[in-house]
Amino acid sequence: MAKQARAVQTWRSIVDAAASVFDDYGYERAAISEILRRAKVTKGALYFHFASKEAIAQAIMDEQTSTVEFEQEGSPLQSLVDGGQQFAFALRHNAMARAGTRLSIEGVFLGGPHPWGDWIDATARMLELGQERGEVFPQIDPMVSAKIIVASFTGIQLVSEADSGRADLREQVAEMWRHILPSIAHPGVIAHIKPEGRVDLAAQAREKAEREEQEARIAAEAKEAGSDPAADTGSRPGGGSARGTRDGQAGDEGDEEPAGAGVAAGGAA
Repeated sequence: MAKQARAVQTWRSIVDAAASVFDDYGYERAAISEILRRAKVTKGALYFHFASKEAIAQAIMDEQTSTVEFEQEGSPLQSLVDGGQQFAFALRHNAMARAGTRLSIEGVFLGGPHPWGDWIDATARMLELGQERGEVFPQIDPMVSAKIIVASFTGIQLVSEADSGRADLREQVAEMWRHILPSIAHPGVIAHIKPEGRVDLAAQAREKAEREEQEARIAAEAKEAGSDPAADTGSRPGGGSARGTRDGQAGDEGDEEPAGAGVAAGGAA
């Protein structure tokens, strides 16, 4: 189990470091050496998990959709709007979201999965749910509308990046919804939709940061007092996403191995 936890943590470190590198430099200029430097892992550990730079980039494109959660309860359209605002916020504060978007726009994998396929599918599912609950017009084709919504969001975030470094992205996305909603939803439903989203994401992020800071302080104080909360509960340091659990296999990931000798990460989000 110790090796498994270490493998998961290493996978997470590589993906997070690679996201920051791709965000800064794009795919072509991103160097494996810089990913290794930021991740603080050996070349053997990296190739244990990923066969190539392309495999790392694909994992990041898969991971970016995890920045958004569409609520299944309540209004599907409001959930769709909220999800768009979540990703707009992530594009300003999350390197994984920015890197995944940049890789998609650069068209790195023209022969592979559709770069916006997961977003289009998720949007179409919410529109179908909206039809089932009487919010979305029955004559609307969910897949066609989903492509229009995703394409509109992509273009708007690029314009916002050029205009203000995405500082006005939340307002621009809200304006996008004000234009699109009348073409897909019943007027009575639109009156109850908040295009800017239901949640103050900035305040939510501040609360999370304060909570994590408090938890870290409590853990540090407990350690100084000679009581390690992790040891008391039997938990181990490290961790990672469920995706990392699949990719991290027990073994000596620090050994130098040739590309492709290890387990390739990724998978559909």
